[in-house]
Amino acid sequence: MTKWKMPMLATLLVGLLIGGFYFSGFMKGETVKAYPEMTVVNEEVQLRDYFERVRKSQKNNYGLLATEGSEAEESASSDSAGSESGTKSADVSTTNNQVEGVDEADSVKLNEDYIYLVSEQDVVIFDIRNPDQMEEAGKITFGNSRYPSQLFLTEDYLVVLNQNYMYDGGPLQKTAEGKKWAPYDGMTLASIYTLEDPTNPKLVREVGAEGHLGHARMTNNTIYFTSSLYSRMWALEEDDDVELRPFTYDSEASEDPEVMDYENITILPDTLEGGYTLISAISLNDLSENQLSTEGYLGSGEQFYMSLESLYLTTTVYTAEDEEESSEDSSADMDTRMWNPGVRDTDIYKFDFEGTTVEFIASHRVEGHLLNQFSMDEYDNHFRVVTTEGDAWDESQPSENHLFILDEQMKRVGEIKGLAKTERIYSARFMGDKAYMVTFKETDPLFVFDLSDPTAPAVLGELKIPGFSNYLHPIGENHLLGVGYDTEMIKFPGSKEPSLVTGGMKLSLFDVSDFSNPKEQDVEIIGGQGTYSPVQYDHKAMMIHAGKGYYGFPVTIYDGKPGESMNFEGDGAHVYSVTPEEGIQLKAALMNERVEGQQYEEWNHSIQRLVYVDNTLYTLANQRIQSYDFTTFTKKSTLDY
Repeated sequence: MTKWKMPMLATLLVGLLIGGFYFSGFMKGETVKAYPEMTVVNEEVQLRDYFERVRKSQKNNYGLLATEGSEAEESASSDSAGSESGTKSADVSTTNNQVEGVDEADSVKLNEDYIYLVSEQDVVIFDIRNPDQMEEAGKITFGNSRYPSQLFLTEDYLVVLNQNYMYDGGPLQKTAEGKKWAPYDGMTLASIYTLEDPTNPKLVREVGAEGHLGHARMTNNTIYFTSSLYSRMWALEEDDDVELRPFTYDSEASEDPEVMDYENITILPDTLEGGYTLISAISLNDLSENQLSTEGYLGSGEQFYMSLESLYLTTTVYTAEDEEESSEDSSADMDTRMWNPGVRDTDIYKFDFEGTTVEFIASHRVEGHLLNQFSMDEYDNHFRVVTTEGDAWDESQPSENHLFILDEQMKRVGEIKGLAKTERIYSARFMGDKAYMVTFKETDPLFVFDLSDPTAPAVLGELKIPGFSNYLHPIGENHLLGVGYDTEMIKFPGSKEPSLVTGGMKLSLFDVSDFSNPKEQDVEIIGGQGTYSPVQYDHKAMMIHAGKGYYGFPVTIYDGKPGESMNFEGDGAHVYSVTPEEGIQLKAALMNERVEGQQYEEWNHSIQRLVYVDNTLYTLANQRIQSYDFTTFTKKSTLDY
């Protein structure tokens, strides 16, 4: 239904620009306050005036562009795996979601009969009704400038989130009003297919918004997705007749993208970035009757958190430490800022939503920067967040870590500051009125927080152990599974001081039943230096069967030792039983067959996800799917496609 083009190189260059720095004009002493004001754009002159101020601000800040790009995560009080796939009679795995009832888009979705998997520019459909003889039952091919990335699955629809790189590098296109525009950031599209025939989905509607896909969630059969783009204000220097508003697309309304109305664009408080964040929503209930809703906000969106009623976007704000003394024309100052951009704080924007209506509520600036979506949480009408302020390598102003609690109107009501100086946050998890945070520099302190009184949060306990955890997953109410790396101090030849190096991948079972005295109950080390798993940076790569106590993930194993070469041992997936009673036990090592002389994994056969239906486990790679008995782990079949 769409027919635009855009070269990948142009998109990459724009992405690099978007990933630049923004220096705020707010001084350090002004950070502890909420910013409730916002400006709704009513006419073109107002928007042009804003972008003129942005251009001047960026010139004063040495021409460095704004907006850090998105990516890669609501209360984590349970092992939420909420899918919206309708009522299931079978035991079917779901995405490892952060918040119960809020489904996160992923590269694979399934029901008891079919698996839908993104593979390069296709969505491949597998018939798994007979696990001993799986079949490739169908395929949705995008091709050209279209690249699918993530999926949602309901009882009636398959939704494919994809990027359309549509600009062909030719002359600027014109809108109906005669304004010129060029969609350098492409268009984020949600392609909606009916599943009347599950093996041959039919496209019934496409909706989208300009920019790169940021984040996507689904709750109550309504899809929410964000996209980000840098404005076309750069073109004003050469052509005054440029359309500065973003575009949206709905196949029900037009064959081509349409420019957003001014009243749907809002300037977020205290931002001069020049980048847009678009929040779009579409309900799958009575799809033919519902309209796409898109709100545009001038201000970047980086980390994203969504509960059942609210969503939060964050942006990093850079404040130069010597801002008042800097010279606008000093190349030395410019070089300094490129390598040391100054103080990094975070603006957090709260939006409430009901159906497809999204409303900005308030914002608040906190000291420090966030690690990822698990640094945030909403619980009992309060928003909690942990941050790292400064950099561990900066001896003059060493890093420290903070916890903040905000009320419904984003006003600060509680905080703990100055934790684990010289370290930074590696992982965090909120569980009801408790929170857990891992920091690291030489050892791994696990902090336990009591948040039962939002106005008086407290550190209950601390545990220091070697290594660190990139990801924390709750096991019941009193245990955590940590996934990360082992570490050790090594003195290399010719070195006066020992160096800290990572070793093998590390699984830790933490017992936090005594909050004041957390313990590392059990440990499993996988491979040597160089071993890794996507679950260390992507929580959706973890397969969970709570009933069996099974946790599985892809893994690539090397036997490297510090100071020596790393030798490839193999790749595949590991499945562990993790229980408080028996600790961490390896149940299966489902490794790909290694070819003699092989030095690294074969990408098309490298496992990316594990899923299950009843007593069959499936491993999924870019061009291979395999099935196993979920009790004995005996292989049933292999399908290369």
